[in-house]
Amino acid sequence: MAEFIEVVVIDGHTLTRYGLVGLVGEAEDIRIVGECGLAADAAVVVAATAPDVVVLDVGLPDGDGLRVARELRDRYAELGIVVLTSSTDDDVLFRALETGVSAFVCKTAPNAEVLAAIRHAAVAAASFTATGLALALGRRAAAGVGLTLSPREKQVLRLLADGQSVPSIAKSMFVSPSTAKTYVGRLYEKLGACNRAQAIMAALRLGLIEHELPVPA
Repeated sequence: MAEFIEVVVIDGHTLTRYGLVGLVGEAEDIRIVGECGLAADAAVVVAATAPDVVVLDVGLPDGDGLRVARELRDRYAELGIVVLTSSTDDDVLFRALETGVSAFVCKTAPNAEVLAAIRHAAVAAASFTATGLALALGRRAAAGVGLTLSPREKQVLRLLADGQSVPSIAKSMFVSPSTAKTYVGRLYEKLGACNRAQAIMAALRLGLIEHELPVPA
């Protein structure tokens, strides 16, 4: 990784952008290389600055921040994407998970959590993290989310159980890495899982896969 984690901030609230610049200014390993307040400007700013991480708001003045996140993920597979939101709604969290972002953080989170999310996104862009994810998954499961898997989801489960990574799953299914990650995220959501091992154990308990399949550590 480079000496600095270079970050672009996309947020319609000037005070929020100002606050993030000040927060990052206190971190020796992170610096802001660009910012904008509109979804329409996001692609240009990211292309011009080539950041390691983008921090963006869910609710942009001229569009859906998660749609911007999806477009960025489809274009830049290695880009870290941190979503900021003032919403505590589980549905927003799950939309972020399915979109392929790297981290989901509430705007009321402690400064240390925001910085940790940026650092996580810089080194593990394809790995989703969010405080409260396990609780949200539990609430979703308790609400009676159906466990009937689509043919695609069954295929993803089989590939996961075979030990394949998301890029390998994408190649096997002839889809983009971001699409494969979306399939994996939806599968995790249905199974109430946070990672591969939990998903496979849940699938074994439910009889969705055979017991002779290897279970990753």
